[in-house]
Amino acid sequence: MPLLTGALALLCVVGPLSTDMYLPAFPRMGQELGTDASGVQLTLTAFLVGMTLGHLVFGPLSDRYGRRGPLLAGSVVCALATALCAVAPSLEWLVGARFVAGFAGAAGIVIGRAVVADVAEGAAAAKLLALLMTLGTIAPIVAPLAGGGVIEVFGWRGVFWVLSAVAAAVAAAVAVGVPESLPGEKRRRGGLGEFAASVREVVGDRAYTGYTLAFSFGFGTLFCYIAGSPFLLQNVLGLSVGASAVAFSCGAVVAALAGVVNARLVERAGPGRLLRTGLFAMLAGSAALLLAAGTGVLTAALCLPLVAVVCAGIGLAFSNAAALAIGRVPGAAGTASALLGTVQSALGAVVAPLVGDTAGALFFWMTVCAGLAVLSGWAAERAVASEGRPGRAAVPGD
Repeated sequence: MPLLTGALALLCVVGPLSTDMYLPAFPRMGQELGTDASGVQLTLTAFLVGMTLGHLVFGPLSDRYGRRGPLLAGSVVCALATALCAVAPSLEWLVGARFVAGFAGAAGIVIGRAVVADVAEGAAAAKLLALLMTLGTIAPIVAPLAGGGVIEVFGWRGVFWVLSAVAAAVAAAVAVGVPESLPGEKRRRGGLGEFAASVREVVGDRAYTGYTLAFSFGFGTLFCYIAGSPFLLQNVLGLSVGASAVAFSCGAVVAALAGVVNARLVERAGPGRLLRTGLFAMLAGSAALLLAAGTGVLTAALCLPLVAVVCAGIGLAFSNAAALAIGRVPGAAGTASALLGTVQSALGAVVAPLVGDTAGALFFWMTVCAGLAVLSGWAAERAVASEGRPGRAAVPGD
């Protein structure tokens, strides 16, 4: 089990590293590639669009053919595609390579969650996923700092060489540490027809849909900040590349600490209550930032603590929303995880180019996403209450 947990933890870091490590280079990339902020942010969008489609492919594949084979193939292709990013001669090449990397990288996310559902359930699964998500938050802490150092010495292309090496290490960890967790007798062999039936089963559960949308709109809030933070921190607040990397990492530290608190409280307080607390913190922090930007009083001293409030909400909300969603349909964990990841990535792809390089647009879209996350969480709770039974969490549960 420790070897499996370690391999799953490595799978958790590829996505955050791939999105966060090159953030400090956004302004320089725009200059070198001859594009504006939206053009550079398009590389994030391409990664997330690829990840969206990858979820739809790898989730059903893992339900039919098992977890290990698709997971290993996705990890290898992700490493190769990331290496192509490092040698990209143009924005178009970089966008295409990022798409492929996102598509292949989706295997680790969707299948990793399904493996957790295969090997544990209830409180044990809750603790395992909370641990993995907490470990995954270490990557956003380290990524901008490491990325800033790599960029200063080797330029932004050096970041992608490092990411390619990390993806190769993940593939090796999967080969050594992840055994097949889905026995042959539990695999779905009905092809597209059975997959369609599985999708209908999953989306027909109103509580699953609500929790999935709460998770996904919460991710939209986070991704607005990820896409806009380099321009906010450097161009609006006037921080240097190094200082902006530290500021971004501090937000990730807060999210990680909130994740640790969540893991300790989830059995006593319940994931439903912690989810509500996290979602409302995200909305309150985002709305306060929007108000500060609109009234012209936005300073680093005000902005960064409010961003910390949003990050604390993220640390409380994400694992519980995912747990409650997938726990609703334990018999179709791969499909449920795939759909959750698909909606999550699709929303991230949509919002990334919208935030631009102004504080007003960034905080407006953060507030919109956080508000929709709160409404979705409320709708899920209403659906559970109408059934007269508590929600079951197969991966942080209630």
